[in-house]
Amino acid sequence: MSKKILANDGIDNIGKAILEKAGFIVITEKVSQENLIQEINEKGYVALTVRSATKVRKDIIDACSNLKVIGRGGVGMDNIDVEYAREKGINVINTPAASSNSVAELVFAHLFNALRFLYDSNRKMPLIGDTKFDELKKKYSKGIELRGKSIGIIGFGRIGQTVAKLALGLGMKVIAYDPFINESSIEIDIDGHEKKITLKIITTSLDQLIKNSDFITCHVPGGSIITKKEIDKMKDGVILINTSRGGVINEKDLLDGLDSGKIAQACLDVFESEPIPADFILKHQNISLTPHIGAATIEAQERIGLELAEKIIAALI
Repeated sequence: MSKKILANDGIDNIGKAILEKAGFIVITEKVSQENLIQEINEKGYVALTVRSATKVRKDIIDACSNLKVIGRGGVGMDNIDVEYAREKGINVINTPAASSNSVAELVFAHLFNALRFLYDSNRKMPLIGDTKFDELKKKYSKGIELRGKSIGIIGFGRIGQTVAKLALGLGMKVIAYDPFINESSIEIDIDGHEKKITLKIITTSLDQLIKNSDFITCHVPGGSIITKKEIDKMKDGVILINTSRGGVINEKDLLDGLDSGKIAQACLDVFESEPIPADFILKHQNISLTPHIGAATIEAQERIGLELAEKIIAALI
């Protein structure tokens, strides 16, 4: 059997080194989507790893009979026809635990950014900071603290639970919703101390979460979760965060909520029309924006590479 692996969207050097030590040849040169089938067949790749850019649909699965493993460096696998691949005997793997902390930290980076208006201040200060300093100081003088506020977490898997840990450490109240999880015990490690604090989180209904949360963050694999119907039930001045998948929050309904003042601010790392987000989203003055970088930390990419390598080796050796 060939031992060639195509890491089409790249792989961390740690994961690559582990695979090479196990006898695999790992190619990281990017192959365009339209040339992928030809490249896989000509080079005899037995494994293909992707992130979010490369799509692995039925055409590739049907045409590349030598593929034994498809690996997704990350959590969501909406760019892979997972069930179809598994029906064809291909092992489909992902790395659900590797990026939890990085995504959770981005949630709070966005929240701090929004609550102290940093995203807008950083736009305005270079333009008028020298001429309208006092005006900007007044404009950004109504920041609020996270302590004591309620954060609603939609989707209470690994990432959602990590968000809860950070929120609890900041003195926030946690409201969680997950149709598959009734309760979860959260362990908080305190650096320099031997003891762990264990807190039990009982999940509530989505309706109760929406009505009672000051901030709402989404951690689901996809679907349409927040539309006008849900927004109308939210607290006035709510802040919405989405670092999961574009479309989880309907962008037109989000725009209406922002323009009416029902939603104070939004924090988006993912977009419906990614990689070309809608112009009305990019230019809205009350949206904090990042280009799908939830898992884009050095530490997360190292963990993703390591987990991918271990799972590929287990599947092929």
